[in-house]
Amino acid sequence: MMRSLKLSLTTLTIAALLAACNPATTFQSSPSPTTPTTQATPTAVSRVVALTSLSADIVHNLNPDKLVGVPGSRLLRQNPDLAKLPQVSEGQTPPNLEKIVALKPDLVIGAAGFHDQVLGRLKSMGIATLMTQVNTWRSLEDLTKTLAAKLQADPTPLLQTYQSFLTPKPDQTASTLVLVSHQPILAPNKTSWAGDLLTQFQVNNVIANLQGQSPIQGYVTLSPEKVLETNPDILILVDPGDGTVEKLKSAPFWNKLKAVSSDRVYVFDYYGLVNPGSIDAIEKACQQLKQVFATQSRSSASPR
Repeated sequence: MMRSLKLSLTTLTIAALLAACNPATTFQSSPSPTTPTTQATPTAVSRVVALTSLSADIVHNLNPDKLVGVPGSRLLRQNPDLAKLPQVSEGQTPPNLEKIVALKPDLVIGAAGFHDQVLGRLKSMGIATLMTQVNTWRSLEDLTKTLAAKLQADPTPLLQTYQSFLTPKPDQTASTLVLVSHQPILAPNKTSWAGDLLTQFQVNNVIANLQGQSPIQGYVTLSPEKVLETNPDILILVDPGDGTVEKLKSAPFWNKLKAVSSDRVYVFDYYGLVNPGSIDAIEKACQQLKQVFATQSRSSASPR
């Protein structure tokens, strides 16, 4: 799950926090981002440790009896079945190698760019690993198929569930800008999870094709002048819980934006839109996108 956590006041802090929040996704592009890279694994996988909340959730949905270890995550703690499983990490703390080994897994699932070191050590100990990268809808589907094959489970019901999140797709043409941090001002282009999700809903993301110098791939650094230049019909703000929304609303450009004057500003949770996090978080983000774009009227979209 990209470098992922809350967005903060400096680019370096943002990158570090994004990495720590939920490594189930990464802010990295690759020549084939939809294909997880794997190490050799046993034919029959029976004990799985997941180092990301998303992979844990997928495994739990495919075959809950084979999931023996999970990361510490508020998303997983919302599910009583997952909350009772042993936790091998918490917050920004790296996974505990000793705890992982003690669970005797025959497969450990981690995220590219975040769990490389621990997965490398596990591989050297003869434990099979799966390196994942989920930054598009297709990569979510591919990961699900890969895990289903290893767990000898049928991925069809879960894949159908994913598709249900995307339908119906509302007809809309309103120009849209998503802002995920205040300093610097970051917005997703089409190569991030957020940008690809907007593409799935055929949202007119005004910076979908814009490239920039942001150290976080899939995200573009915008100047206040550029924000004013885009002047979107709809403005989506991501709330990582660090005051970003309030800081954006106090920016000098704020009251000059068309979306603000027309009261078409919407606040989304960090999980689901920026970081997939869990299946439930993805569903909630999709439902909110449907609500926002179901009509051009303010009442049906329920802005915040």
